[in-house]
This record gives sequence, C-alpha cells and structure tokens, in this order.
Amino acid sequence: MAAAIYMNDHLGLDFDDYFPSMIARLGAEGFIMELCNGFRLLMDGDKGLITFESLKRNSFLLGLHDMMDDEIFCMLSEGDLDGDGALNQMEFCVLMVRLSPGLMEDCGSSTQWLQDYLI
Repeated sequence: MAAAIYMNDHLGLDFDDYFPSMIARLGAEGFIMELCNGFRLLMDGDKGLITFESLKRNSFLLGLHDMMDDEIFCMLSEGDLDGDGALNQMEFCVLMVRLSPGLMEDCGSSTQWLQDYLI
C-alpha cells in the first residue's frame, strides 16, 4: 500500500497519509466502514461519543501515550462541530478526511463520496 509522506509545518512532524490508498483499495464504502471501526475503538461505550476521557484512555492505541491534556482537548475541539465537547461518528469521519492532505488535494471527489455515505 503506497502512502504519501507529508510534513506538518505547524508541528514539524512527518507522517504517512494512507487514506488515499485505502480508498483506492477498499472503495469509499469500505473506507468509511474502517473509519467507523476506528471511531468505535476510541469512543466511550456508554456515551457513544469520543470524549476527552475516552481519547485520553485510548491514546496509546494511536501511539500517543505521552500526549498532554491540552493536546487531547485541541484534537477534540478541532472536530467538534456541534460544540458539545465530544465527537460523534460523523464529526470523527469528517475530521479524519479533513486531516488527510492526500484526500484534501482531490477535494472534488473526496467530498462527494463523503456526502454519499455520511449524509
């Protein structure tokens, strides 16, 4: 699976963006299903949302065991569209797409498949 390597100028981090190749391999529906699996992995099982506590508790699954509380809060704030302090499944999926430079470069097609499966 090919991935483009991107540099985040703000954080100074290099990261691999596998999302475009995942869509090519799984198709849009399969990709959304994988995002939803990721959401379920990180969510609070009782609330059905990704909360500060659930993200902090599960941050090791992302390889982010040394994250500071303010960094976790910023991650949630970035995707919290309804202002409730947590991420529902749609907010999580939209955030993941927005954070993928590879998907955002091809904005026309990526927003269409996202609308088809989330709305």
